[in-house]
Amino acid sequence: MTKYKIGIDVGSTHTDAVILDENNNLIYAAKTMTTPDVTSGIINALKLILENSGISKDDVVAVMFGTTHVINAIVQRRNLGRVGVIRIGLPATEAIVPMLDWPSDLKNAILASSYMVKGGHDYTGEPITNFDDNNIKRILKNFTEKGVDAVAITSVWSIVNPEHENKVLDIAKETMPNTPIVLSHEIGSIGLLERENATILNAATINVMKNAINSLKSALNSMGLSHVKMFFAQNDGTTASADYIMRFPIFTVIAPISNSIRGAYVLTGIPNAIVADTGGTTTNIGALVNGYPREALEVEIGGVRTNIRAPDIIAIGLAGGSIVRVEGNDVKIGPVSVGYRLIYEGIAWGGETITATDIALAKGVMVIDDPQCKSELAKAKIPQWLVEKAYDKMVKMLEDALDKIKTRPEPETVILVGGGSAMWPRRLKGAKEVIRPDNAQYANAIGAATALVGATVEKAYSYEKTSRSDAINDASKEAILRAIQAGADPATVEIAEVEEIAMPYLPGNAVKVRVKAVGKLKI
Repeated sequence: MTKYKIGIDVGSTHTDAVILDENNNLIYAAKTMTTPDVTSGIINALKLILENSGISKDDVVAVMFGTTHVINAIVQRRNLGRVGVIRIGLPATEAIVPMLDWPSDLKNAILASSYMVKGGHDYTGEPITNFDDNNIKRILKNFTEKGVDAVAITSVWSIVNPEHENKVLDIAKETMPNTPIVLSHEIGSIGLLERENATILNAATINVMKNAINSLKSALNSMGLSHVKMFFAQNDGTTASADYIMRFPIFTVIAPISNSIRGAYVLTGIPNAIVADTGGTTTNIGALVNGYPREALEVEIGGVRTNIRAPDIIAIGLAGGSIVRVEGNDVKIGPVSVGYRLIYEGIAWGGETITATDIALAKGVMVIDDPQCKSELAKAKIPQWLVEKAYDKMVKMLEDALDKIKTRPEPETVILVGGGSAMWPRRLKGAKEVIRPDNAQYANAIGAATALVGATVEKAYSYEKTSRSDAINDASKEAILRAIQAGADPATVEIAEVEEIAMPYLPGNAVKVRVKAVGKLKI
């Protein structure tokens, strides 16, 4: 019996769905409109491919989702949980209170109350001061009385020694056993404030993801897919089980972008390249490094600085639905887009709005397989001078963005994916070669469907106290364990990446060790 996987990825304009066999051959693909609630758009896409692919439901073993539930909740400040915040670090860290630089509306939506308490560790792993059990018990009792939805715990240098965070967890299991407790050493990296921010956002979105998973699970059950395992795309180009993501929803916040980058690798087999994903509203540009998205050191989410694992991306407001307008002697393109209304408002569909797609159609560089789309309308209604000037500017905007993502001056391979990628030329300044693979418009869903289960661990060590091999082995064991917890088959898990970064601003030959473990789905 052939086993099949379904990949679904949510974009700002379209929700894409694909069915792949066990050898990752594309069996069927479809696009539907993204809906404001996200979930119903996913369900529509699921129904569409199941009805039209001819695949038996019994042969589907897994569904992989790349969702925007979490980022939408944060950006819109909706349905977020109330969080009790504890920072363990006094007498240090007192100068800056938790959530100091957060946007006030987001802080008001999330924060129930926050406390700073004694404890924490130095970068060597030695405790700064004694841990105060009784004070923690009083704080947790206060949280219980306030009815917080989750608790976020951050301790100084917990990525070296998480002892005090784990102690709070042990106490909380007794005092508030039904409340999610989020520990910062499982979320973020070096950088107390950024790690604390990510931990709080994770705590605030647990119920968002829980509700989304329950809704999707009910939908799968109603479609006769109750036997299917659910996985969710993560920010770093890997995937994880629904149970794991319910604990760590922040790991999905920028996953759709990573899906496209990972999908570009799957479609081309090229492990190192620049990837430009052009949709209806934006073009997101990132880098493939050894088959995975290059990660950023810091990521801003909803106006909050974090250090979660996420792709290094440059996003420009230039895509298929971008509105083109003339202002004096200048031509402006984007960032406003007609989005999914392109097929109603675009010139080529009989509308009155000139879009980037209309410019590409009038230029003759793009063909759209849609009987309702008439490129001759775009050619007739848009002046030739505007077509030439607008297209030249579009290409220049893309080339400038491609140049910014590069880390070396030499020309690099550029892979074009996304529904709007057909409007780009096959030669771009600074590109060694330009590739638009077959099924480029479904790269995001293909990336979701083919991703390996993965986990990344980042810890700090003093090589004067711990040998290099012991440090790498310690981080590797933890990464492998987390990958298994995320849903990887233990027999297939391997270390995909080891990175060491010296921290010369600290004594003791301090080093940050980052290890990524990946494995095949356990299905």
